Amino acid sequence: MLTTCNSRQRPQRPAWWSGTLVLAVLALLFSPFAHAVTGELDLTTTSVGFLAVAIFVLAYALVMAEEKIHMRKSKPVLVAAGIIWSLIGWVYVQNGMSADSEHAFRETLLEFTELMLFLLVAMTYINAMEERRVFDALRSWLVRKGFSYRALFWITGVLAFMISPIADNLTTALLMCAVVTKVAEGDKRFINLACINIVVAANAGGAFSPFGDITTLMVWQAGLIKFYEFFELLVPSLVNYLIPAVVMSAFIKNRKPDSVQEDVWLKRGARRIILLFLLTVATAVACHTLLHLPPVLGMMTGLGYLQFFGFFLRRTLPRSLEKKRTRYSQRGDWKKLESLGSVVPFDVFNRVARAEWDTLLFFYGVVMCVGGLGFMGYLGLLSEALYTGWDATWANIALGVISAVIDNIPVMFAVLTMQPDMSHGHWLLITLTAGVGGSLLSIGSAAGVALMGQARGNYTFMGHLRWAPVIALGYIASVVTHLWLNAGSFAVYG
Repeated sequence: MLTTCNSRQRPQRPAWWSGTLVLAVLALLFSPFAHAVTGELDLTTTSVGFLAVAIFVLAYALVMAEEKIHMRKSKPVLVAAGIIWSLIGWVYVQNGMSADSEHAFRETLLEFTELMLFLLVAMTYINAMEERRVFDALRSWLVRKGFSYRALFWITGVLAFMISPIADNLTTALLMCAVVTKVAEGDKRFINLACINIVVAANAGGAFSPFGDITTLMVWQAGLIKFYEFFELLVPSLVNYLIPAVVMSAFIKNRKPDSVQEDVWLKRGARRIILLFLLTVATAVACHTLLHLPPVLGMMTGLGYLQFFGFFLRRTLPRSLEKKRTRYSQRGDWKKLESLGSVVPFDVFNRVARAEWDTLLFFYGVVMCVGGLGFMGYLGLLSEALYTGWDATWANIALGVISAVIDNIPVMFAVLTMQPDMSHGHWLLITLTAGVGGSLLSIGSAAGVALMGQARGNYTFMGHLRWAPVIALGYIASVVTHLWLNAGSFAVYG
């Protein structure tokens, strides 16, 4: 999930049972029936290790209670990361092995830095397109067309599935939700169904693209799945979306809402910024595929593209405004002429500043916490419990279900850090299940949580939960489809 907006409201999460499940899962996975498989000091049975686990659980409980206590989710995990690595540093200093803990910290930090810079560039481009009114124009076009409820249900769902692989699942879900709430204002039943459909579609669409979700980006940057190999998940992802969509659409009355008029025109340079974003994506893919360099190199180069274009827009703004004033005056288009008075120069660094820093810092805290626990030896226990005690297929399916309660970022980072000996098909499977498993509950993905805030009172936790069996059917069908279509990849390791 590439988060792109600072000020959107986040709904209250029902955390009482989520916290209980987190504790239960941790108690199971860190139980003493397995042995540690790390090469560093084994801290899993020490008081320092237990303290680190307790701090992480407490921090994550505070994250889940974000809305109730009105504290941003990045704060507890940042502090927890600092305490956990301080505990590690203290133990390793006492044992004369400070160089080992320093090296481990730097390695974990490097992994985060590459992902953070990649996400920052993607967020900047999305914010730039938002400022140039690209998403507003798309929403306005959909609103003006006067589609029926059933047509709107399918259009917003299909667009969410198609846009999320490029623009990320959260941005796409917020855009489609804005269309639905604008057109069907007051119709709670339809808005709830449409929002469920959008969440499922956006998560499914994001699962078969490195740019669709943070977890897919993590897998791609780790070099475990090549760029083109993600498209092997296209059909399973489509199945995951279509099954619940077909069932839910049967419960929608095929009537037309009242027409709504909304005129939005693109700001200067909007289309060229879209092309620059596609060029940036192509540059990142080329760096990773052809040059075998980290994709972040291509993304940072793409930020340079945007900066050069921003410079061009600023330098040519006076001449452009003069031409438009003349043209609009001749046409008598006074509305557009008046709007020119509010035009401000495009500033790339304003778009960077509007990135979702809370999400980026939360991402840092989670990566460093999980990395620290892994260095202590707990991920060795987790790997032993899941991938030795269980079959890898069932372990990956279970982790997908767990990601509906626990954020999929720590789940996926834990798997990547464990590096279990899995076939290519199993790596595709965990990518799929971690991506679409969050659709089972409204709190299971960033898209669902955000829409509960945007469509407050219309799209609710219980409203989503009523359709969970149908969504679960899609989840099961997508897994079965992957196991069937990509059966050959399960025999190939590496």
